Formats: sequence, structure tokens, C-alpha cells
Amino acid sequence: MVSVGGDGTTLFTALALKGSDYPLGIVPMGSANGMATELFVNSAPVEALKDIILSEVYAGLDIVVVNEKYHSIHIGDVGVNAQVVYNYEKDPERGMITYAKYFIEQLRELEKFKVKIHAYEETIEDEAYMVAICNGRKFGTGVPLNIEGNPMDGKFEIVLVTRIDVTSLIKAGLSSFDESFYDHQSGEMISTDYAEIEFDKPRVLQLDGEVIGEFKNLKVEIIKGAVKFITNRNNKYL
Repeated sequence: MVSVGGDGTTLFTALALKGSDYPLGIVPMGSANGMATELFVNSAPVEALKDIILSEVYAGLDIVVVNEKYHSIHIGDVGVNAQVVYNYEKDPERGMITYAKYFIEQLRELEKFKVKIHAYEETIEDEAYMVAICNGRKFGTGVPLNIEGNPMDGKFEIVLVTRIDVTSLIKAGLSSFDESFYDHQSGEMISTDYAEIEFDKPRVLQLDGEVIGEFKNLKVEIIKGAVKFITNRNNKYL
């Protein structure tokens, strides 16, 4: 089955195929195509379709499950980015001007929140501007968040962004394609196949660009090789 669209369409198609022997191919035609880029899919739709037809290379693609109900194949987060997405989705106006309005609001309201993470029988307590749940490495804009990510290794990463300056935030929010965002952030990264995350109060969660709701507690786990993915020998995760 071929997913024609962006990350949302790819996730929907992957869930339909989860646990089956039917393979998934991606023709990127979304606004950012973050997961297609992660998986080294040709950015030209026609060429991507040709690759799917001709390829004999398959690999298992992981899916992240949150609170036994919600799913992600790319990146989800709580904090700065999720709040911008939340405010933007509520506004009937669309476009860069509307997005920039909420982005600037977050610059003015930027503050840390308390988070507690349980993983591998250890507990980490910290304060962060953002807590990201990563099956991939980069935002759809191409800005790196998790340089250790591999959507085919049976693990996900939790990234705590505990320091972030205005310059790096602007670059992440305004679709910069360089890698300086990672240089300016600092914090902790946990690689695991299961974790429980607790916040100081219910906070907005977004997964793959979609607002899911407000949660105080998250249980996160991975389904290893959930989908049979049609890929090519240029895929560096193989």
C-alpha cells in the first residue's frame, strides 16, 4: 500500500497495515514530509513511486504508542512547540502570519516546567522547556532534535530541552534548514523501549503535528518493526 501525502497520511496508512504482511511505501506530497526525509525517500513524488515499484528492499518500521491509544512514527512533544501547534490549530486563520503570532507569544512566555521520567528502573527529575518523544531525528523542517534516533532499532528517545536561546528557537520555528538548533540546545537524552513521564500539571501533547490533548502522565512504548516498509539501499538505517 502506498501513502501519498505527509506525516499524518503516512501514520494513518501505517496503522492500517500494522501487524500485516502488506508493505508500506511513501510518496511524499505533504507540506514538510518529515518522516519521508528521515527514511531517505526520494523527495520527487514520481521518482519515489518508481522506487517503490522497483524496490526489493524491505525493513521493519517502528511505531510509538502513547497511553495505549495514540500513535506516532516521527516526533511528538510537550512544551514550547506543542503549545504553538495547539494555539495555531484553534485559530480559523492560517498561514505564516498566524503561525508567527503564536510563535512570538511563546517567546514572551517561555518558561520551564517540572518533569519526572521513569525508564529502566531509574527516575530522572528535571525542569525543561520541551520534552520530545522521538522515533526520528529531525523536525519536518529538517532541524535536528535527536541525533541518536533510528526509526528501525526498536527504541525511541526522550529528549529534555533544558536550555534554549531565542536564536535557536526562531530557527526551529521558522523552518531553518541548518543544524544550529542542536548546537544551542542542551539537556538529557534517554534511549529506551518503555518509559513513564509525569508533568507538574496537565500539558498539551502533539504527535506528528497533531494536537492530541492535555495530559499529566504519559506511558510510552514502542512496537518494534510494526510495519513492513518498502525502502532502498540508500537508507542509512539498514
